[in-house]
Amino acid sequence: MTVTKSGSADSESAKKQETLNFGSTLTQVELSENARVVLAKRYLKRDDEGNPLEGPEDLFRRVAGNIAQAEKKFGADPRQVEETAELYFNLMASLSFMPNSPTLMNAGRDLQQLSACFVLPVEDSMESIFDAVKHTAMIHKSGGGTGFSFSRLRPGKDVVKSTSGVSSGPISFMKVFNQATEVIKQGGTRRGANMGILRIDHPDILNFIRCKEENDQLNNFNISVGLTEEFMRAVGEDEEYPLVNPRTGEEVTKLKAREVFQLVVEKAHQNGEPGIIFLDRVNRDNPTPLLGEMESTNPCGEQPLLPYESCNLGSINLSRVLRYEGNRVSIDYDKLGHVTTHSVRFLDNVIEMNRYPLDKIEEMTKKNRKIGLGIMGWADMLFRLGVPYNSEEAVALADKVMGFVHQKGVEASQGLAIERGAFPAHDGSIFDMPGRPPMRNATVTTIAPTGTISILANTTSGIEPLFAVAFQRNVMDNQRLVEVHPYFKEVARREGFYSEDLMEKIVQKGSIQHISGIPDWVKRVFVTSHDISPEWHIRMQAAFQKYTDNAVSKTVNFPNEATRKDIEEVYLLAYELGCKGITVYRDGSRDEQVLSYGTKDQSSTPALDPTGRTMPAPRPRPGTTQGMTIKMKTGCGNLYVTINEDEKGLCEVFTQMGKAGGCAASQSESVSRMVSLALRSGIEVDSIMKQLSGIRCPSPLWQNGEMILSCSDAIAKALRQYVDIQSERGDEPLKVVEFPARTRRNSGTDDLKSSAGKLCPDCSGTLEFAEGCATCHSCGYSKCS
Repeated sequence: MTVTKSGSADSESAKKQETLNFGSTLTQVELSENARVVLAKRYLKRDDEGNPLEGPEDLFRRVAGNIAQAEKKFGADPRQVEETAELYFNLMASLSFMPNSPTLMNAGRDLQQLSACFVLPVEDSMESIFDAVKHTAMIHKSGGGTGFSFSRLRPGKDVVKSTSGVSSGPISFMKVFNQATEVIKQGGTRRGANMGILRIDHPDILNFIRCKEENDQLNNFNISVGLTEEFMRAVGEDEEYPLVNPRTGEEVTKLKAREVFQLVVEKAHQNGEPGIIFLDRVNRDNPTPLLGEMESTNPCGEQPLLPYESCNLGSINLSRVLRYEGNRVSIDYDKLGHVTTHSVRFLDNVIEMNRYPLDKIEEMTKKNRKIGLGIMGWADMLFRLGVPYNSEEAVALADKVMGFVHQKGVEASQGLAIERGAFPAHDGSIFDMPGRPPMRNATVTTIAPTGTISILANTTSGIEPLFAVAFQRNVMDNQRLVEVHPYFKEVARREGFYSEDLMEKIVQKGSIQHISGIPDWVKRVFVTSHDISPEWHIRMQAAFQKYTDNAVSKTVNFPNEATRKDIEEVYLLAYELGCKGITVYRDGSRDEQVLSYGTKDQSSTPALDPTGRTMPAPRPRPGTTQGMTIKMKTGCGNLYVTINEDEKGLCEVFTQMGKAGGCAASQSESVSRMVSLALRSGIEVDSIMKQLSGIRCPSPLWQNGEMILSCSDAIAKALRQYVDIQSERGDEPLKVVEFPARTRRNSGTDDLKSSAGKLCPDCSGTLEFAEGCATCHSCGYSKCS
């Protein structure tokens, strides 16, 4: 079938008539420059020297041809297989659909591991724990992420009969998994990521809630507390609830539910963790309860799975299913239906073509044949339709669009069941009832993070609002580029308010809400994540959850000044509206927590030394800074030193050692933290430079005519360069200065600078915290994939 999209003459994005025929060949893949960079860096096949062996078109053909081979198993002849491969190529090349990253990376290659999500069991024995560690390493090496429930492990200080000793508890074993993840390198394309979950009624729950209050702990884990209906009832009625030893099944003590709930809120307010997952709600939707209970999810929380289960994900690009008729834009439901149908078949084929890292995973995956078809480009669709994200119209539209995708997805799965047979665990499943058609797949829909694949599709991430209307991107040849949302730029030109100066102002703010010269209707439509109140974030998540078999990956963004009460209210609203879990992030909280740990209560009585004199305390980190990043060559690798100031002077130093990790990176980070603390405590910068200068490591080297003796010495020299430039410019505004080494200018905004508390370790761009994970939209780096 042919689906058409008409364009108006005055619309840049729709100036061509576009015809997408799923049986014809697209002669060219229209990718953005950023998408091509990300593809080259993370997806394309390379030789031993790192040179690309394929282009974007070749990649899509490789994946399409490989996934189409599954048709042979169901009786297709060579011509039908070729037609299916062409259809799948067009599906991806038109940017209408993208599978999850492991499928793009590995399909048609030696590895052939195509799944993104795995859950492994952790039973209460040393053998099970270290089997899980081994299996985790195998999965991470193949490009997947893993989820675990540690709720079956006996609590700390519990008896260990075999050794007459005591247990060290779940958190100590989580550190073993964390370290194993640290040393596994996923071929340079994906890093390991984990989800750790502990039930709210586990005796070690208080320690678990606090286990990431210091940001250098368990960095390869996202953590979530598994809340039960019993606990939520106790919170509502201000009652106690029991803690139960999983080894014995016996109650060991009781806690006040509201106090524990408040602790979860406090830690989430502090740095965004832990998240929460409503376990009983998840298991009410467990399609195959006879096979077990769902205790954990994948790393970003949207895919609850049984032990040893995996899931294959893919996302429809909603910005590609719009119809343009003159100045009128509408959703092309015919096209959306066809993309959905073909995507379901594609994902079912992935299950057949997948090479599973463990036999047990293959067995469980093929019993249930779960797939997770989701969407991306939701914010882009709303922009084109002229609908504000934070509106009743948008929530109603979410209900309609996801309801349609789910309906067509279920129909497609039912059609596959007639053609290929129902999933093997169908008997005894929730679908096993008179008059209900069998399903090929136990689940069909999931709304997963699309941080990297949305860059390939040149659209917004998942169901998240736009992060920023315009932002700064730093490319590898020391150029600074201003990236403006293409449709906003189109509207600005059409409406006559476009200018380069305006775009620069927007870069500084991220949002357009308080910039003059922009029409009010444009401000209403082009809202960003920080323009939207947390309530609208939750209402949107709940609307999509209603028609999602699995769960929804979404981050509720809060401004830095949000209170604990604000987060508490959102948690309760998420529970009330039927969400299966929730992740929150208070802007700047991770960055702020790192720099002010130990001085949380700024209003408390100042500390005194033994003589009674007031000891110096650091002033709070400012919300807005400006500065630059200087590249310094050291014997440990390239060290990027970011130096920032505010109206009171120098206030902070960040360092990044090439690819993050290792002792050198951790030591340089600790030095930079202490330098930041000293600067904000009033210590003169000359004194700091004097202390750092001259420290020697075993591998000094030359840079621009001077010897760099160590990372500490490099930080001192970077500070000297910065101070020299500062004195040369006098009172003039800070400008980008071309050093022989790389420099950059920070955006100097609350919205952009500290959204994930750090710069991207790959390109020093800004990390956005969304969909439960920190992602860089400049280069595609993601902490969780």
